[in-house]
Amino acid sequence: MTTPTPIDDPADPRIAAYRAMRERDLIGRGGRFIVEGEVTLRIALSPRSRFTLESILLLPERVAGLEASIAALPDPPPVYVAARPVMSAIAGFPIHRGVLAVGLRGIDPEASALIPEGKALVVGLVGLTNHDNVGAVFRNAAAFGADAVILDGETCDPLYRKAIRVSAGAALTMPFARLGQAGDLLALADRQGLTPLAMTPRGTTDISRLEPLARSLLLLGAEGPGLPDSVIARARTLRITMAAGFDSLNVGTAGAIALHHLAGYRSAVRDNEWQLSHTQA
Repeated sequence: MTTPTPIDDPADPRIAAYRAMRERDLIGRGGRFIVEGEVTLRIALSPRSRFTLESILLLPERVAGLEASIAALPDPPPVYVAARPVMSAIAGFPIHRGVLAVGLRGIDPEASALIPEGKALVVGLVGLTNHDNVGAVFRNAAAFGADAVILDGETCDPLYRKAIRVSAGAALTMPFARLGQAGDLLALADRQGLTPLAMTPRGTTDISRLEPLARSLLLLGAEGPGLPDSVIARARTLRITMAAGFDSLNVGTAGAIALHHLAGYRSAVRDNEWQLSHTQA
């Protein structure tokens, strides 16, 4: 790792991308995003990350603990260090973790390119405007081995600083793409042979009774309005049966339960195929 460069002036142009972070979270950074916290930075530095880092900004006392991970990169980015008052002045609010980095988005992939042949489990997000919920869904998708997440045009950016943090870094590793409208997700499912599954309290089938599916698109909507009727009408509808008088869960929790079942079904499909092939042999 190259020797970190000290930053004493919050107006230093070398750290312009970090300036006024909360305000710029809302308007974007021209193809850049902020990574915050040690957990997410370590993921961003790992081979699992889909993105490269443009620079890193640390408190001086955080350098030693991250030095080896940064030095392991084939081409480490510049590392800047700033005292806490300077870093807080740069960010526009008090910095506690003392670990920041700027990532480069690159070119967004085509949604169809993210869906594998054979078995596939894809998550579709429709109208999720809460960054905590988007981060939670990405974390669940990674935990249960989903292949990709597809977002409609209304769903918020998974590379928003808070969404990355809530995802425990999964937003940096999980393949994702964006389509314009909810109907485009259903059209994608038709083209790719994915069974669209709409999670809704009005679902006709409890997810625990769903038969194994080799290729599926799990559709999740925003809390409150849920999925649009136009989407529900074109998908198989699933529910999670709950105690009397209670009919809804946080979308992150509902998504985790659904993904757990679907991931288990994928294992069941694999086991059945293995048993069949060995029986025939």
